[in-house]
Amino acid sequence: MRLQEEAGLRAITDGEFRRAFWHVDFLTSLAGVEATRSDYAVSFKGKGGETASTNSMLAVTGKVARTHPILREDFLFLKGATTRTPKICMPSPTYMHLRGGAKVAADAAYPDPEEFWADMIAAYRAEIADLAAHGLTYLQLDDVSFATMCDAGVRAQVRADGMNPDDLPAKYARVVSALVADRPKGLTVTMHTCRGNHESMWMAEGGYDSVADAMLNLTDVDGFFLEYDTQRAGGFAPLRFAPKGKRITLGLVSSKEAALETKDDLLRRIEEAAKYVALDQLGVSPQCGFASTTRGNRLTTDIQRRKLALCVEVAQEVWGGL
Repeated sequence: MRLQEEAGLRAITDGEFRRAFWHVDFLTSLAGVEATRSDYAVSFKGKGGETASTNSMLAVTGKVARTHPILREDFLFLKGATTRTPKICMPSPTYMHLRGGAKVAADAAYPDPEEFWADMIAAYRAEIADLAAHGLTYLQLDDVSFATMCDAGVRAQVRADGMNPDDLPAKYARVVSALVADRPKGLTVTMHTCRGNHESMWMAEGGYDSVADAMLNLTDVDGFFLEYDTQRAGGFAPLRFAPKGKRITLGLVSSKEAALETKDDLLRRIEEAAKYVALDQLGVSPQCGFASTTRGNRLTTDIQRRKLALCVEVAQEVWGGL
């Protein structure tokens, strides 16, 4: 947290050091959700040709419910340890559905899939309401499903699971909107989406063209953090769908590669993006977290600090300071 403050950030997280995986720990804290092993492998690829895979899968074995506060103590610690805005990151439940569709929820637990979504949404609303009651003003939902659905291989797997990948962006946008539908006016909600982040490797690639309209226009959040650090994310043209008033933060700085981006390159790319969405709606950030899993990425603490400071420097130059 001190590192983030010294770099100049105004919204601070505690790095989620208690989590082994960005999504598993939270979701398995809900009743009815369990981590399992399966033959449904997810493959990761690295810049140097290295590969990795995981066979973990989240399964719904009973009725989903929030039986206790999940992030309250974490938030209170965070709130008490910084004078800046404490930011909580919460995984969206849509990715667990994307990886398997109807196979995720046991028929005995949820013969009606809409009942599953209703219970999941109720659990999230209760958790978010509790955090807001304890002073939370900034929530980020991490949702990799939109960006991974841009990948041809993922889309083929979705079809094999009996779903239509063209229908899911609107479906997931409605789910995310429902999670935060009752949020108080003082709570800002953003959504982050990326193509995977594990030991400096990724699991998907492809531009936002097929998901941008639904993602940007149907998801009721205040802003988006979008991966844009490499050509795997495609061009900026899909940003033309961004509605006025929504913040679009460009993830131009790699959280995987140690090479430090140049300020001139970031300024050039922001200028390119501004051809499709108003400059005053844009922002700049790293592409993802520096460690989405306990194994982290191949970056030193010092390069992380320098990358964050670079984002702040560019933001001050483009938007007149923070």
